[in-house]
This record gives sequence, structure tokens and C-alpha cells, in this order.
Amino acid sequence: MNLFTRPSLKEMGAIPAAGSRISGDQIMNALPHPILVLSPEGNILDANAASEAFFETSRAVLLRHRLSELVPFGSPLLALVEHVLERGATVNEYRVDIGMPKIGLDRVVDIHAAPAPGIASGVIILLQERTIADKMDRQLTHRGAARSVSALASMLAHEIKNPLSGIRGAAQLLESGLSDEDRALTRLICDETDRIVKLVDRMEVFSDERPIERERVNIHFVLDHVKRVAQAGFARHIRFIETYDPSLPPVFANRDQLIQLFLNLVKNAAESIGDDTIDGEIELTTAFRPGVRLRTPGSAAPVSLPLEFCVRDNGPGVPDDIAANLFDPFVTNKTSGTGLGLALVAKVVGDHGGIVECESHSRRTTFRVLMPMHNMTDGRSSSDH
Repeated sequence: MNLFTRPSLKEMGAIPAAGSRISGDQIMNALPHPILVLSPEGNILDANAASEAFFETSRAVLLRHRLSELVPFGSPLLALVEHVLERGATVNEYRVDIGMPKIGLDRVVDIHAAPAPGIASGVIILLQERTIADKMDRQLTHRGAARSVSALASMLAHEIKNPLSGIRGAAQLLESGLSDEDRALTRLICDETDRIVKLVDRMEVFSDERPIERERVNIHFVLDHVKRVAQAGFARHIRFIETYDPSLPPVFANRDQLIQLFLNLVKNAAESIGDDTIDGEIELTTAFRPGVRLRTPGSAAPVSLPLEFCVRDNGPGVPDDIAANLFDPFVTNKTSGTGLGLALVAKVVGDHGGIVECESHSRRTTFRVLMPMHNMTDGRSSSDH
């Protein structure tokens, strides 16, 4: 069975053979949300496949733990379990922050807890992670911000560059009749106008609304090129780790724009790590992640985004005060930065129909790019060729 061709329900075992029944394990493992079955004492009796990904550990390890060992002391999740045990009724709570001390992450989830059928005083818990939905909302905001920058860039190019050219020309004409001291002032005028023109030139890329020229691109060739460029320059002091899925299909994209996108992300990671760090690491990963779907304005149906490309670093992380607006233009914590690099990343990813999001913690910051698979005109996916 081709990994990237959607299997039938019968191939996946979801449709049993004649005379057989669907098992509880099959149902649990088919669900995309983490499910835990607990004993009255809080021991984990069962866990589905989604729980393994959520807690970043195997089912066998989960079954050796109590729920209280996976979440912080006093977690709202423990209080909900107690509530179910006391009342014997279903309890739902939304947008609950359950810290994950085991893996050092924060998770915001909707919790659905109910008495477990067939287990005296047992509890079954379903966790629906909120971060994906929140990321979708933020991504649409990023796209809106990018469109605002597009309009601003067009205005700047037309209304500012022409007057700047005149100012620079006038300053050059004045230079010939001035003293050395005054000539330094005209040189300052020329240097500052050049600097502004460069800034406007960088912003003009946002105003380019022409259709993207696309082709089938091997993402691993792109990432390898980005890594070699980085190691030859700004990231020569950083160790790179590559965790690739070799079976990933080609991306239908603009190769140059993908290089620009990942160069920006890798450069951002290198700058976060800093020049003085001796154990700096940047990990590049690719994976196939079915199940993420995004509905965008103007699209008739949700778009599946199964291609995941990540740039992860062990720098100090993104400051909390800019994390929510990280992809907006002019947002940066660098003294010499313009705040346009990540805004450009958001635009390029959006132009390709994908989303980009950042999950930042100390010594573990991940920029995750999710992109759609290309469908041929006859309905076949790009992996069919």
C-alpha cells in the first residue's frame, strides 16, 4: 500500500471481514485524539496511539504510570477525574492548560471525562488539543498582516523611492563645493537614503501578487542546500541534525522561494542560539502527518496539510511578549533586525497554501511548516508518479 495514497477503510482494518466484529482497540486507535482509561486509583489501564504521540512515550511506558505522574501536582485534569469519580457523571472542560513536566511542554486542551463502561469506578478521558485550532486562527491573522504589508510596500515603492532619489542626487551635487566637514554631512544624507531604499526594496517582495511559478521540488534537496549555505556562513559554529522521511513525495512549489523561506528560518534559529554558544544545534525534520486540515476564506472545502517540515533549535526561545505576533511585520527582539524575515516566511507559506507556526520553549523552539500535497488534474496525488 502506498503511504501517500489514501487507503480504503477495509485496507486499514476499519471494515471487518464478514462475521467479525470491530474491536475496542481498533476504534480507540482510529481516533485522532488522545484517550486514556484510568482505574479508580488513577493508574493508566489503556491508551490509544494518539496518546503515545501526545505524551511522547510508548503505550507500554504509559501503562506503568499513574496519571498524576504525567501532569503537574494540582493539575485541573486530576480535579476533573476526581469529579467524575465522585458524581459518576460526564464532565467537559474547555481550554485547560495542562503542563507536561515529563517533556517540558505546555498543552492547552479540551477535556472530556466520563465513567468508563465495564470498569467499576474507572474513568475514560479524551483530550482534544486546542493548539492546532488556535494555530489555524493565528495563521489567518498572519495572512491578513502579510496582505497589509503588501499594500504598504506598493505605496512605499511609489511614494518614497522617487523622492529619495532626488534627495540623494541633490546631496551629491552639493558635495563638490563643500568643505570636508560639510561633505561628511552630505555623505550621511546619501548613506541614510541608501539605507531606506534597501528597506523599501526588501518590502517590495510583499507586493508581488503574480502567480507563483511552481514545479515538483524535492524538499530534502532544498534543505540540504540551505544547510550548506548556512554552514558556510552564519551557522558555521552550529551542529546540524537531519531527521528526514525519505518516502515523502515532492512538493509542488517554487524552489527559490522555498530556499528563501528555510534560509530565513535557519538564520533566525542561528541568531537565537548566538555566536558564543558551544553546543548549538539546529534540527531539520520532514514527516508525513495526516489529519491536519485547514479551511481558508474562499476555499470550498478544507485543505489537507500532511507535509510537515520543521526547523528546531536549542536557543533560549521566543520572548513571551512577541510570541503571539511573531509573524507580523516589524516584530523583532533583535537590535539590528527589521522584523520582516518571519513576515516574509508567513507570506511565502501562505502563497503555497500552507501554514507556519512556532512552538517555543527554553532550548526547544520549533518552527513548523505544514503544506498540502499536490493533486494532479486527474485527481491523483503527486506520490502516484
